[in-house]
Amino acid sequence: MYFLAQKNPLLGSFFFLIISFLRVPCGLERTKQDVLTQGYKPHTVLNMELASYFDHTLLKPDTATADIRRLCAEAIDYKFAAVCVPPFFVPEAVQTLENYPVKVATVIGFPMGYSATVAKVEEIKRAIDEGVDELDVVINLCAVKNGNFNFVRNDIESTTMAAHSKRKLIKVILETSLLSLDEVKILCDLCNELGVDFVKTSTGMHGGATPEMVQFLRSHLDKNIKIKASGGIRSFFDAQQMIEAGAVRLGSSSSVQIMQQQG
Repeated sequence: MYFLAQKNPLLGSFFFLIISFLRVPCGLERTKQDVLTQGYKPHTVLNMELASYFDHTLLKPDTATADIRRLCAEAIDYKFAAVCVPPFFVPEAVQTLENYPVKVATVIGFPMGYSATVAKVEEIKRAIDEGVDELDVVINLCAVKNGNFNFVRNDIESTTMAAHSKRKLIKVILETSLLSLDEVKILCDLCNELGVDFVKTSTGMHGGATPEMVQFLRSHLDKNIKIKASGGIRSFFDAQQMIEAGAVRLGSSSSVQIMQQQG
């Protein structure tokens, strides 16, 4: 090429023009690749605010006070939305998080849900008196499986009123892995009617959340009712799937590990 340019400047200029033209697509392709691999973030909220989705959870029966203090410290460090602790540890969590924005949640009727409605209401009142912010309440699965939806309606209504009377959030736990889609649909209708704050997929004791179930719930719940996915969320990929499906809260005991995977 250099030899041709020396012998015939016009011909050399022509070849250099052709080479320059051919190189343009390559440059454009590199720019596009940079956008796809470096500049492009397909889930901006997920990348920047993942921590705000988590209810950092510890509900083991052998939980110790030191475990709760560590849970709260992690929630502070990572800026999780809430901690979810056994009712026994609500006062400890409230005291530890007193000067921080992390909410305290606890479980009611956990994990089977078949305790008497009046007992659930008393559990809620006690937890509220101790300073809890959010209440994750298990529905009466026995009543659901036996088709007694009048009982189920009263159970959800009573617990919702107990929470809302003190301006606290209620998350109704359905235990979807034990239910048919028809049963889930009926429960969504009841939750819509009664104005609960969240519907939660699972206790984590009998299977967990799936993206498909979260999508199903989202398609049958009023838009003002939020979804909490819980059970089996152990990786960044799991969290990503649940959020994409429509969950705005994630219940997990692996929150710290997931955040470290993200990093």
